[in-house]
Amino acid sequence: MCGIAGAYLRTATTRDDLAAAGAAMSGSIHHRGPDDSGHFYDERGGLVLAFRRLAIIDLTDAGHQPMESHSGRYVLIFNGEAYNFGAVREELESIGAAPRWRGHSDTEVLLAAIERWGLEDALRRFVGMFAFAVWDKKEQTLHLVRDRVGVKPLYYSFVGDAVLFGSELKALRAHPLFQHGIHRDVVSLYATYGYIPAPYTIYNGTFKLPPGGILSIKPGTAHPEPHLYWSVADAVARGQASPFRGNDAEAMDALDALLADSVGLRMIADVPLGVFLSGGIDSTMVAAQMRRQNRGAVKTFSIGLRESLYDEAQHARAVARHLGTEHTELYVTAAEARDVIPLLPHIYDEPFADASQIPTYLVSKLARQSVTVSLSGDGGDELFAGYNRYFLGRSLWRNTRRIPRPLRPLAGAAMRAVPAKAWNRILSPLSRAIPALRERAGDRLHKLARAMNAPDADALYRELVAQWRNVVPGAQPLPTRIDDPLPLTDITERMMAFDQVSYLVDDILVKVDRASMAVSLEAREPLLDHRLIEFAWTLPLHMKVRDGKGKWLLRKLLARYVPEEMIERPKMGFAIPLDSWLRGPLRDWAESLLDERRLQSEGFFDARQVRKAWQSHLAGGAEWQQHLWTVLMFQAWLEQQ
Repeated sequence: MCGIAGAYLRTATTRDDLAAAGAAMSGSIHHRGPDDSGHFYDERGGLVLAFRRLAIIDLTDAGHQPMESHSGRYVLIFNGEAYNFGAVREELESIGAAPRWRGHSDTEVLLAAIERWGLEDALRRFVGMFAFAVWDKKEQTLHLVRDRVGVKPLYYSFVGDAVLFGSELKALRAHPLFQHGIHRDVVSLYATYGYIPAPYTIYNGTFKLPPGGILSIKPGTAHPEPHLYWSVADAVARGQASPFRGNDAEAMDALDALLADSVGLRMIADVPLGVFLSGGIDSTMVAAQMRRQNRGAVKTFSIGLRESLYDEAQHARAVARHLGTEHTELYVTAAEARDVIPLLPHIYDEPFADASQIPTYLVSKLARQSVTVSLSGDGGDELFAGYNRYFLGRSLWRNTRRIPRPLRPLAGAAMRAVPAKAWNRILSPLSRAIPALRERAGDRLHKLARAMNAPDADALYRELVAQWRNVVPGAQPLPTRIDDPLPLTDITERMMAFDQVSYLVDDILVKVDRASMAVSLEAREPLLDHRLIEFAWTLPLHMKVRDGKGKWLLRKLLARYVPEEMIERPKMGFAIPLDSWLRGPLRDWAESLLDERRLQSEGFFDARQVRKAWQSHLAGGAEWQQHLWTVLMFQAWLEQQ
């Protein structure tokens, strides 16, 4: 795991100018690779490649980057892991295409594979998470590449003929050519989702390379577009064309084998590693698979907050005890959790409003005291239908279609006429039986009431995941990846696919990457092995959703390793009491950022609408904390610009 950055000016320049720019870009992402650094310059093309190393595999100088291929044609800076590099190395050796190896790094194997098969054919052989830049000296072409799922980030920006790129936006900002104009339409997207969907960033003319994307920059081409060598849509299409034909037991065995291989590959490291353990299905599955394959103790880490309404640390503790892991847990005070907030704008580089960014940072910081690599359970909800909105959306769509369209707005208005807190009291007796009603039931019901007006299932999904609407005056709509066509008709499967191409990549994976790398920790995601994703899309929906629950196949498989009573409990998560914090210890901070004159002067948000929500929240009339957190994270980021 490392950090990469660079600039390709496509015009001759001096080494001194390249060195100064490379040093600034590399220095800005020191946290991603504190163990080593390196630079490559090509004055003829005006190219600098900058690298920061967090040594994970081959800790010797043989793993130093930038790394040249044995022929000298290619130069590579590589962030991430090519987990199956051993198998690819053996394949190269078997066909007589292996060079005289200098070490045992995956970077060297990737370079040899590119020389033997070309870039795209080489990529298809690797299982991994990565973002890299490879310079072809012969063709004077720079290729930027991102892994299939988008676990590792890569940003780029065209400034005239030059292209700047890096693992984080702060690396681009460090270059003197970078332009900092804020994209108003993207601010509106951010207000809607609480994160910025790809390919956009908060800056005009700066983009995220899409997952499974390659951007090739050649002399004489203005602003080339990325092309994809893999996509979720293609995985869906292949899965629909060749569905799994076996029974439940056969599906369980196939999933078990895939998980064992995926987790096993991600345990390859020359440094200590562990796993984030929440006690939920996904992280427990990863820990169980690690325990199967490791003769020594597996290190597990969890965080608890005593003020949290639902604390998962106790469940993680029980799982760790059953599996026999070497468990470390830390209960943090609310003050310690709040102390993370001032760090967030710098860590995330652009507005980002998933409040679980706070515990993710804290558990990463805890793990880094003992290990350099930690596995995570992210991805199970999107692959195996774990989110409550899949069930709420399906039920709402089925039931609202029975209501004549002209009457739907009236029904929705009637539901919204009852205050959210009143709905909380009304629905309280049902909360034990219906997990979705355990927290903010009234707010959820109001969201569902608004969704009743959706003209189709895709619009219903957008309404369910949306926060603010029309809060950025003058902003124009932008297309996102959830507008792309999908070969699916079932509403649940469409929602899962939408989450995989947007929410998973641009929220969950961004959250984990920035939080972990801020403390120089590598996070690995075994449930997001592309082979596992492709397998999941071959499975019929009834193997994911059954008996009113999601993740059916995962649950049944996990029961082989963990008692069912540890699995069959409501989904909770690390709940930060944002509602009470904003009314209490964060009130002055929030009031300053949400000052009406300030909002009007900055001109991004409809000040009256935001202030109305703020006053309603303070009065206890409704729970606006998620909406307000989105605005606050933008305001806090803007303050540091």
